[in-house]
Amino acid sequence: MLSFINQLLLHKSVQSISPCLLCGIDRQYQHSLCTDCWEQLPWYKQHIARHEHSILCAHHYDFPIDRIIQTYKYEQQLQYQNLLAHSLLNLRIPKVHAIVPMPISTERLKERGYNQMLIIAKIMAQELKIPVWQPVIRAAQHSQKGLSRIERLENIENQFQIITTEKRKYKKVLIIDDVVTTGSSIHALNQALEKLGCQQIYSACVAVAGTKLSSLPLEKS
Repeated sequence: MLSFINQLLLHKSVQSISPCLLCGIDRQYQHSLCTDCWEQLPWYKQHIARHEHSILCAHHYDFPIDRIIQTYKYEQQLQYQNLLAHSLLNLRIPKVHAIVPMPISTERLKERGYNQMLIIAKIMAQELKIPVWQPVIRAAQHSQKGLSRIERLENIENQFQIITTEKRKYKKVLIIDDVVTTGSSIHALNQALEKLGCQQIYSACVAVAGTKLSSLPLEKS
């Protein structure tokens, strides 16, 4: 019994001295950062309008969030998952029945080995005690270069396909994505969810591009 208590205390002490992922100096908390680094992130915490949809955004797409998202998404730096999940949990998220992570195509999944938003959705779902719902798949994602605005929307809308065998139904859901630029992907996913009978669809993203001087991310999901 004494041995078990000592192991538990050791585990707690190791947790308490884990360094912040950004400064590497102060102790990290549940979101993996120290208090100072967490407060100094480029917080936005406002809604933006894209294609008549209101999207709640946690951050501006500026340093260090831009670099964090890129390394998490493309370089398998999964240690940032708690930081990004808690950025969304820090928002005033409406009460919903399920979380819908932005789907990626099979090709993208093979390239990366994971859907970055599904990982974040699972963390959020555990905190909020609601399920993750994936009733839509995404077909191959092609380049949007050279297409008109209408052609781009049609191209993205055609990528989202409803899973006909999905039996679960939720009326109030939250779409989550990492970076929003034009909002076309959220618009297309929203339309697919409406066809499934969702009546209240909310959207939230980790960062929004274009609200400050910053380099825009590649149009990938």
